Amino acid sequence: MQIQILDTMNLDLEYNSERSLMIIPEYGRHIQKLVNHCIDLESEEERKKMANAIVDVMGNLQPHLRDVPDFKHKLWDQIFIMSDFKLNIESPFGTPNQEELQAKPEPLAYPKLASKYRFYGHNIQTMIKVALSWDDGELRTALIFNIANHMKKCYLNWNKDTVDDAVIFDHLRELSNGEIDLTKTNETLAESKILLKKSTNGRGQQKHQNNRNKNSNKNHRNHKNKQK
Repeated sequence: MQIQILDTMNLDLEYNSERSLMIIPEYGRHIQKLVNHCIDLESEEERKKMANAIVDVMGNLQPHLRDVPDFKHKLWDQIFIMSDFKLNIESPFGTPNQEELQAKPEPLAYPKLASKYRFYGHNIQTMIKVALSWDDGELRTALIFNIANHMKKCYLNWNKDTVDDAVIFDHLRELSNGEIDLTKTNETLAESKILLKKSTNGRGQQKHQNNRNKNSNKNHRNHKNKQK
């Protein structure tokens, strides 16, 4: 009996796969259908009247847009976009340019490192520029050797083996385009074991501090539970 009733019924089912594309899904399919109907109206006066009504409904559906500058302008642009720029009416804000709205932005250039020595990090180039901007003197020399020691420390973090000071001096000369040349100096940098020890101590102190914070939080929670 049920099968016979279903056979006699004219079911008008509409599946999403058979529906037309929603250009701006945030407004839902009913708004899209209203826009499509507005396109088909013969009279420009009727189209404009209906377009104004659709814009008002769109504004109610997106109340947060009211805080956006040129709120109405944005809604009118969206109704033209939803009509695939087929809506033939005069907008209070002018008809948007389809090519400008659909234009793709210029691709962003991928950031390039200043040198091939990535293990020194990005800031080393800034430090070298600062050193080059200083006048010759004891402060500039001290800064240059601090930079060289920092480079040695970075090198040792990247490669735990020892490194000759000559290698660091060559890299520093290359990174500074030859303006800082320590290859002929008799001064030496800090020993590798000292730099590695400082790095290890820094990580150890940070780990110890993290553990202390965890224990402190745990004791605080236990104390609160006891009070309850």
